[in-house]
Amino acid sequence: VQLQASGGGLVQAGGSLRLSCAASGRAFSRYGMGWFRQAPGKEREFVAGISWSDRTTKYADSVKGRFIISRDNAKNLAYLQMNSLNPDDTAVYYCARTNYGGTEYVYWGQGTLVTVSS
Repeated sequence: VQLQASGGGLVQAGGSLRLSCAASGRAFSRYGMGWFRQAPGKEREFVAGISWSDRTTKYADSVKGRFIISRDNAKNLAYLQMNSLNPDDTAVYYCARTNYGGTEYVYWGQGTLVTVSS
């Protein structure tokens, strides 16, 4: 399984970006997908996740109401729409895929850098 994240870049505070995650492998629709981020000097943290079954979504409190996670199972893609960005959102963003039961994230992409200027 390979995950390729893209869409990062430099954006001004208040702006928006959409990250994409392309997944290889079979049965994409049977696995949960998530986004994590790691800011300089900080540990990696959960940002958002979407289940495989009913597409239930979860968000970190810090991004609720600003970020939206979605998926297109026909294209093996997951997305993270990021709105109202602020400098605290600056980080390397990673997409991840769960195991079959959806209990943990076991596959990780290489990350894409998002920089928000003030």
